Amino acid sequence: MPVQTAVLASGNKGKLEELDLLLAPMKFQLLPQSKYEITPASETGDSFVENALIKARHASRLTSLPAFADDSGLVVPSLDGAPGIYSARYAGPASSSQQNNLKLLEALSDSRSRHAYFYCVLVFLLHTHDPTPIVVSGEWHGRIAEEAKGDNGFGYDPIFIANDYEMTAAEMEPELKNRFSHRAIASANLIRSIQHRLEQQ
Repeated sequence: MPVQTAVLASGNKGKLEELDLLLAPMKFQLLPQSKYEITPASETGDSFVENALIKARHASRLTSLPAFADDSGLVVPSLDGAPGIYSARYAGPASSSQQNNLKLLEALSDSRSRHAYFYCVLVFLLHTHDPTPIVVSGEWHGRIAEEAKGDNGFGYDPIFIANDYEMTAAEMEPELKNRFSHRAIASANLIRSIQHRLEQQ
């Protein structure tokens, strides 16, 4: 498959780096939408899937390129699914990752269950009016730590401990995280789906 350019409907450097590595087998040159000075789309959906599609169609329409979009977040069942689709702005519209983490730790201070999972939806579409976008997902289960630890990763990584591990995602080496994370699982599913689509053509 020849290398082709696609836009990533995100300006998040961490996401770009992870997806660029995870999607390398598909031979796409991923360029962030910020390269085209695109203002991020308003995430008005009620689910990760809706928001991913909104972002992908927005970026594709403004660049005339195939688009990838990721919508992901942390789900805590004991908090009715929060922070969920509001993960990036859990503590407020302009909140930092540290503020979001602190708010979540406070919300769980009296909870008997600290079970949580990262959820990722990845969307790929060939053009903004693509009627059959590829939509896949991935989950990474674990629990919320008592305190933040680690300097790797981003977002809620410093307070998330994956099942079968005693370190936070932010204490993991990137190579280890990229083998098991929600984004790694979704990326593998996306690659298989795109390859299957190409085989049918």
